[in-house]
Amino acid sequence: MFTEKKNKNVKLRVISRPCSSHRPTSVRSCLLKNALFISNLFFTVMGLVVLGMGLWGLITKESFAQERIGHIGTDPMLVFVFLGLTLCLLCLMGCVGSLRENSCLLRLFSGAVLILVAAQVLVAIAAYSLQDQIVPVLRSGMLMAMVRYQDDLDMRFITDEIQMNLQCCGADNYRDWEMNLYYNCSAPGVQACGVPASCCIDPLENGTVWNSQCGVGAQQLVEFSAQSVIYLGGCLGGIARWIEQNKQLIGIVGIALLGVQILTLIVTTRLLDNIQWSKAISSQRDVES
Repeated sequence: MFTEKKNKNVKLRVISRPCSSHRPTSVRSCLLKNALFISNLFFTVMGLVVLGMGLWGLITKESFAQERIGHIGTDPMLVFVFLGLTLCLLCLMGCVGSLRENSCLLRLFSGAVLILVAAQVLVAIAAYSLQDQIVPVLRSGMLMAMVRYQDDLDMRFITDEIQMNLQCCGADNYRDWEMNLYYNCSAPGVQACGVPASCCIDPLENGTVWNSQCGVGAQQLVEFSAQSVIYLGGCLGGIARWIEQNKQLIGIVGIALLGVQILTLIVTTRLLDNIQWSKAISSQRDVES
């Protein structure tokens, strides 16, 4: 009788130890899953923003129109659409993997995040080491876009967005548009010696109608007269000023995003370890029972 009671006590102790040790594991697992879910939710919103930018660009340029749908495969806005979709799918994989405790999905997710972190670090290092060449590259790209302004809808869209948002005209100044075949002063036609409407200070008449002729003949005006019609400064100076004014914010945001990704990678790794340990405990309990 004493032996049976002793055996029962031993069994109770054996069963109770895994349960007591399993409870903190469940709490830790729950915290890790919630942290990973919140992180993925944050990056899902970012992915949707990027996807929205790409779709907005396609819709604004009327890329889905019947006469342009055949060339949509070369549209640069598809880069934003692809990046947004990729980020959303990656976050979905992380969410499902964490909530379902699927080790396979979590390993794929952590591998993808590790590749993204490494790529961003390499891009940052390359940008810092080649910072003296950034301005010449931007200048050549801007001049090329200006030369192909009428012939390439994508170049026109990007150039117009830059000039309107930064309130600038040309690469270095508004007279850079003379290199364009249609805006050159020796060119025949109405656009000769003019600039695009995106250079105008007020391209909208009465705030509603787009005046595409507001920049006609602007290159023939002296700077004092032209400054009341168009923006005189070039976009390279505007880009440089914007970067200079916001470099601290850019650095903080970049470091914060990279830190969140590294933290996500650490949380995913800990969650994987926790899942494996929980499975090991469950197997041990099954054997002991």
